[in-house]
Amino acid sequence: MIVKTACFKAVTSIFAGAMLFVSLSTQAADRTKLDGRFIQGGMVIGQTEKGAKVTFQDHELLLSDEGQFVFGFHRDAPESQNLTITYTDGSSETIPIAIEQREYNVQRIDGLPSKQVSPPEEIMVRIRDDNRQIGEARANITDEDWYLEDFIWPSVGPISGIYGSQRILNGQPRQPHYGIDIALPTGSPVVAPASGIIRLVHDDMYFSGGTLFLDHGAGLMSAFLHLSKIHVKEGQFVKQGELIADIGATGRVTGAHLDWRINWFENRIDPALLVPPMPK
Repeated sequence: MIVKTACFKAVTSIFAGAMLFVSLSTQAADRTKLDGRFIQGGMVIGQTEKGAKVTFQDHELLLSDEGQFVFGFHRDAPESQNLTITYTDGSSETIPIAIEQREYNVQRIDGLPSKQVSPPEEIMVRIRDDNRQIGEARANITDEDWYLEDFIWPSVGPISGIYGSQRILNGQPRQPHYGIDIALPTGSPVVAPASGIIRLVHDDMYFSGGTLFLDHGAGLMSAFLHLSKIHVKEGQFVKQGELIADIGATGRVTGAHLDWRINWFENRIDPALLVPPMPK
């Protein structure tokens, strides 16, 4: 078995964690404001006129009663994307958004037995059913605005895995790691990083083991993987900081940890960009 580690570089230079300037016309700047992380994996909160229509990546965004909205950028988002706003007076504005590109760790492993790279068909049947349930959970979209809360860490401990890293096994690229791993013993508590509604509770998915989805509104949803115990039920509302689960070592893992992930629709958000530095 041969292991090689490298970095995938999306641009020549990178300013990690920087917030980029978004060019708005004078008219748009008076009517629409954007605040967030304009970087691959980042999330942005917008404020515009009540009743406006806002579109990004073919999604018509859900606005709060005060005209607030949320959107995010995938791991491999291009350097520029457009936000389109149609105001209540019928005028419209297209706002070009520059997205900072990132570099990710890529590990190449060659010489593995084929069964460790591609699961057999009987396992694939189970994986497809897991994916069906995940898709149904993500289809539940609410216009609530719990995403406006300042996110907190769901668990406090050593970070053992970061967003964006990827393995290439026998030349076949695997899915990148879309979450952040927190290494703590089985039974350690997991709390809600922001308020929301529980959309999925599953005790034993093939890859992720004990799995929990928490809907923060407007297409933004947290996932908590490899749990040993889940303390909530589907459809239940939980407040930020409320106990929802215990860390475990279920599913395909090598040790106990929490894998925390966030999606905005199909876009994978980097959870580390939504919270302050991990407390010591």
